[in-house]
Amino acid sequence: MFDCSAPNWNGVKQLEISGKAALCENKRAVIIPTSEGSISVEFYEIGMRFRAGQPSDNHYGMLQSLPQTLICSVNQDAEHIEIISGQWQLRCQLTPFAFSLFHGNTLVQRTPNDGHFVRQYRLPPMAKTSQGWLFSFDLAPEEPVYGLGEKWAGLNKRGQLLRSFNHDALGVNAEISYKNTPFCWSPHGWGVFVHTPSPVTHAVGYAPWSNRGYSILVEDKELDLFILRGEQPQQIIEHYTQLTGKAPVPPFWSLGLILSKAYYRDVPELLATAKAVREHKMPCDVITLDGRAWQDTDTRFAFEWDAKRYPDPGAMIKQLKAQNFKICIWEYPLVSVANPLFGQMAAKGWLLTDKRTGEAYRYQWDMSAFAEVLTPLPESGIVDFTHPDAFNFWLESHKPLFDLGIDMIKADFGEQVEDDNMLAYNGDSGMRLHNIYSLLYNRCVYQAAQKYSQSGPFLFSRSAWIGSQQYPSQWGGDPQADWGGLVGSIRGALSWGMSGAPYFATDVGGFYKDMRDPELFVRWSQTAVFSAHMRLHGIGQREPWSYGFAAEEAVNRALILRYQLLPYIYQTMQQASKTGLPLMRAMALAFPQDRLSWGFELQFMFGDSLLVVPCVQPGGEVEFYLPEGDWLAFSDKQVFTGAKIHRLSLGLNDIAVFVRAGHDLPIGPDVEHTEQLGNQPVVSHYWSKQV
Repeated sequence: MFDCSAPNWNGVKQLEISGKAALCENKRAVIIPTSEGSISVEFYEIGMRFRAGQPSDNHYGMLQSLPQTLICSVNQDAEHIEIISGQWQLRCQLTPFAFSLFHGNTLVQRTPNDGHFVRQYRLPPMAKTSQGWLFSFDLAPEEPVYGLGEKWAGLNKRGQLLRSFNHDALGVNAEISYKNTPFCWSPHGWGVFVHTPSPVTHAVGYAPWSNRGYSILVEDKELDLFILRGEQPQQIIEHYTQLTGKAPVPPFWSLGLILSKAYYRDVPELLATAKAVREHKMPCDVITLDGRAWQDTDTRFAFEWDAKRYPDPGAMIKQLKAQNFKICIWEYPLVSVANPLFGQMAAKGWLLTDKRTGEAYRYQWDMSAFAEVLTPLPESGIVDFTHPDAFNFWLESHKPLFDLGIDMIKADFGEQVEDDNMLAYNGDSGMRLHNIYSLLYNRCVYQAAQKYSQSGPFLFSRSAWIGSQQYPSQWGGDPQADWGGLVGSIRGALSWGMSGAPYFATDVGGFYKDMRDPELFVRWSQTAVFSAHMRLHGIGQREPWSYGFAAEEAVNRALILRYQLLPYIYQTMQQASKTGLPLMRAMALAFPQDRLSWGFELQFMFGDSLLVVPCVQPGGEVEFYLPEGDWLAFSDKQVFTGAKIHRLSLGLNDIAVFVRAGHDLPIGPDVEHTEQLGNQPVVSHYWSKQV
């Protein structure tokens, strides 16, 4: 880790402007010579872009579109450079490099005014280090910062040291997470996006570095950084998704309940569960065959059914379809060395190779994560999605599955590229390939669904990077089955939504260490009603009746409500697809002008109209804050006054949900699956203040 407190700044080459800035021929960029090479500066209506260092040929389509660049003019004297572009003004100090960025008369961002006793700045404003590029921003007193992907701790990242680096996190209890993106924003009107496949470290007002500054360490030879501006956070998120891609509206049926567990062991158990779902009149649309459910663990993954347990998968699928179930199956981008497919792909160069031998890299799993919980996994090759033929082969290999009647893929894992000895076809390796691998994997499987799914393209992925919001949806992996796991999952969902990804689901009930806590399962289910997608999943049964009669009754009530809200959810998804706004909106995103609301990090808006207060502790007590105005309880239309804190004691069947006064909600009929609606939203009536 780069030590920003080192008094001699070992390995740090602080930038100084070394010559005269020059306009490009078309006057739409300025080139500034420095002690560490040239900086390129461009402006757009939405913000500005800094580029420095050694450009890469491999950008992986992370940028989907760029706005028109603006015409620039430049003036320079002995101490400063001033660049004017539209309403933008950039003032740069020459020695050391430092900047102030204005839009009109408003200061958008600047070098942190964090002085040091023996030098002008405590933190280098911009520097080349042994690990990459360092760039620092200013933070105002008490200024919060949000985003940076799926993170489980406080939504306000100020005071935290975070790394944009995908992990198989094995839980939601630490800093490491499955879905990262180096994009964040402040309610003060600015956002920062680092366009890179490489790891990025963020010291966000982190005291050992600086209480007053936000420093970004980009672990790459290239620095490509956008500073975005918006009057509201919603605008900044929209700008980010304008650059990196919008999320499409998923198929309507995907909004229904997805039932899963790790795992249904054979056809009789799977069919018995499906039959029981319909007998219990539990609303449900999708049933899942997890990793060990349909594949032989020793030889996976090779798009082949375990013949010992599934001699006729087509017949099984027909039986599930007859009961109006969609079918989800699991995959990961690794191939066991025990499967002939490994040798075939290795011979064609379709697996990541080992720099040391030139042969296919053989990935060894860390067995400490498995033991009693998970089945040990075999030595495996990793699919090289940078190879066009390998990408197309993997994509086309999904066709027989979709032809058989599979409706969606659960794309698991994707975090395994860590060793610098792993070399891709395009020349990238190790850390530069690690994060972007998730995007390539997501892209391949989603494009397969686009091409071959008979039900409309939909993907469930665990690992994600810049741009993965284009391949929806994502779920938060492997929470502990306790109240802390529920809390972490809510924060992960809201943080991911604040990072430009509008759709999220959790493992309802928790994935591991299930203590069969009926109250926890009920509260988790009630919370998940108000998420883009809803899935019951974990090690062991997750069918509501397995938690007892009272839990089944409460969860079924919640599921009925979920299906009644489908027209509203679908309408909100259409909004999300246009704007990048998430369905689950943290208070700081939904109410950026109401500072009191920011501290209530577990409650959230669901779309424009519903405020949801999850119950995250045993006993049903909730404390919450309602912003200014009148709010009506969804259940009985009791009026609650805003701009104050309220407390309620909830019965097991009760959910604390409030509607903004004056908002009418489209409500659908009671159904057990979306086939009864013709796979499209149906409005039976409107929820309104009138009884």
